[in-house]
Amino acid sequence: MSYDFLIALLLGIFTGIITGLTPGLHINLVSLLVLSFSPFLLQLTSPIVLGVYIIAMAITHTFLDALPSIYLGAPDEAQALNVLPGHRLLMRGEGHNAVLCTVIGAIGVIILGILLFPLFIVLMRWMAKPVTGVVGYLLILLMIYMIWREQDKKLKALALFLLSGALGLLVFSIPTLEQPLFPLLSGLFGFSILLISLAQKSIIPQQKLDQPLNLSRKNLVKSVSGATGMGFIAAFLPGFGSSQAAIVATNVVGDIGDEGFLTLVGGINTANMLISIATAYALEKSRNGAILVVNKLLESISLQVMLVFIAAALVAAGAAALLTMRISKVFAKLIVKVKYSYIVWGIIIFIALLTLYFDGFLGIIILATATALGLISSVWGVGKNHLMGCLLVPVILYFVL
Repeated sequence: MSYDFLIALLLGIFTGIITGLTPGLHINLVSLLVLSFSPFLLQLTSPIVLGVYIIAMAITHTFLDALPSIYLGAPDEAQALNVLPGHRLLMRGEGHNAVLCTVIGAIGVIILGILLFPLFIVLMRWMAKPVTGVVGYLLILLMIYMIWREQDKKLKALALFLLSGALGLLVFSIPTLEQPLFPLLSGLFGFSILLISLAQKSIIPQQKLDQPLNLSRKNLVKSVSGATGMGFIAAFLPGFGSSQAAIVATNVVGDIGDEGFLTLVGGINTANMLISIATAYALEKSRNGAILVVNKLLESISLQVMLVFIAAALVAAGAAALLTMRISKVFAKLIVKVKYSYIVWGIIIFIALLTLYFDGFLGIIILATATALGLISSVWGVGKNHLMGCLLVPVILYFVL
């Protein structure tokens, strides 16, 4: 049995590397494939072993998905807000440091999250019902506060928030879309930055792998604690994902600089995935696709199984941290050897082809519309965080209506 667990752990880590490095390839898709083939797989092994595979893959993915976000500007939902600060550090020759910050955040929440696991279980059972009823109104107040902070650009910020929200509602209302988030977020956060870099004829400087990390202890503590707290909320509230948690967290912790921000956002997705194990145990609920599949395979998660999954998450996190830092150094060395305009065009064509493959010309239209909103945000000089209205408006309506 121990060999089964070890093989599942290693295969999960390997799959998480592939999904993390490949834009558009999500762990939910792989998890559903495991569920589809489970009648055959369960003849070879047990549901717990398949659960270990999925947990290891999911945790590893949350580390590796920072690489395409920072180096290529091709984010998934959890990393969308990291594109701009990551790009700034990349253009200062500190792309590896940007990735390192996300790794620090992810490892930090793994350690803190496991220490606080018993508390999370107690709080979930106590808070689940009363908190769910007020989340939508709290998010409305938060959005008002975010827009009010824009000083002389309040109307522009409001317009971008509402326009992106309308686009999000439209996209999520189309049931035929296979990957609705991919063209939506790639356009809003990735494409727009890449096109501006192309127009400015940007050149990626030599990456400094030994550059000291500009992350103070104070900002590190704020980032990791904020990521753990918001990851906890995202793990037990339906419809409230990592991206929404990141927006709330950035307003709670205040100004923590680009490095602190990357640490915060890098940790939230890992915290969400880890603490979702507690949700499955305490509430018998699933807040993401991977844990949903695990729940379906096991039907219920006992205390013993939960401890096995926590151990698998801890081992996968350690391996993923080392692998992410190693692969980041390879990215940093390779990215400066190719003319940046060629890289940008390659990424643009790659994302466009993936969008076309997943969702056809309708996906291309979504990608183009989202890119236009992203460019407007840059031209107006309004923070791109307001473009997360594409996800926040649907969530607010989910809770309020």
